[in-house]
Amino acid sequence: MGSTDARAGVRSGTGQGREPEKPGRGPGPKEATGTAGTAGTEVSGGAGGSGGGTGSGGGTGSGGADDLAGLEAGLDALDAVETRRTPLRETLVRKVLPPVVAVALVLAVWQILVWAEVTDAYKLPAPSAVWDSLSEMWLQGTLFGVMWTSVSRALLGFVLALAIGTPLGLLVARVKVVRAAIGPVLSGLQSLPSVAWVPPAVLWLGLNDRMMFAVILLGAVPSIANGLVAGVDQVPPLFLRAGRTLGATGLRGAWHIVMPAALPGYLAGLKQGWAFSWRSLMAAEIIASSPELGLGLGQLLDNGRSNADMPGIFLAILLILLVGIAVDLLVFSPLERAVLRRRGLLGRG
Repeated sequence: MGSTDARAGVRSGTGQGREPEKPGRGPGPKEATGTAGTAGTEVSGGAGGSGGGTGSGGGTGSGGADDLAGLEAGLDALDAVETRRTPLRETLVRKVLPPVVAVALVLAVWQILVWAEVTDAYKLPAPSAVWDSLSEMWLQGTLFGVMWTSVSRALLGFVLALAIGTPLGLLVARVKVVRAAIGPVLSGLQSLPSVAWVPPAVLWLGLNDRMMFAVILLGAVPSIANGLVAGVDQVPPLFLRAGRTLGATGLRGAWHIVMPAALPGYLAGLKQGWAFSWRSLMAAEIIASSPELGLGLGQLLDNGRSNADMPGIFLAILLILLVGIAVDLLVFSPLERAVLRRRGLLGRG
């Protein structure tokens, strides 16, 4: 702006100091001197204005750099994650004490109901009677065997469901024709109670482990596939376009772009798939009891019903519940925390 004014001043000053030249007559000495003086004055003023403009521009540039540095520092502060280690006492108070108190309250209410004799003793056994049944199985050495029979079946069936449900979910999520064809079928199978598959599975495959695995697969595969489909649907399109630009297409794009971006939804589907696997197995073990299948938790529950052994029934229910809680705490909860921590949604404390 200062330079422009200076040039305008030079032209203006020059025009005012010079008279129109007449033909055959050059400028006189006085006129030449006046013209040069006026031009020099205007040029000097323009130079001063230009220098002032330069100084002002330098100050503005310095202030902009400071503002940019402050903005970057603020963004870094927003991205920073607290990394302090949680003290042991705080961990015990926040994570261990609440469930312990809840269990103690349930046992206290249970015992109060027994003392109040709200129903017959054979319908509502005391906690001590259930403890006696647990102690008897422990002394006989059958407790862990019964639990492992069911847990091993559920884990193997879940791995098979994972191997089938993951590619199926990717296929449904990425191919529109397949999604239109079998997407509603997967949703319907997920809402179908797993116990409905037990009678046809027994007729098709007989009373054996294959029947158990078939029921687990029919219950878990739809949940895993639908969870992955939901996760893929939530992937921002910008990620997919960026992956294609970088050459990540086909299987490479699915492995490096789609699966990491859809991981939260996929993990939720895995968690739900495990729940369906465990419930399907319990339904199959309760309905299809046979000595050839061994004694699992479902058979233990059915044996308690057949023998009118209410403490044994309560014990089987508690063991089934215990396995479900243990798998969630030892497998899925750490995976969820790891995913949230990597995405900056959970502190490391």
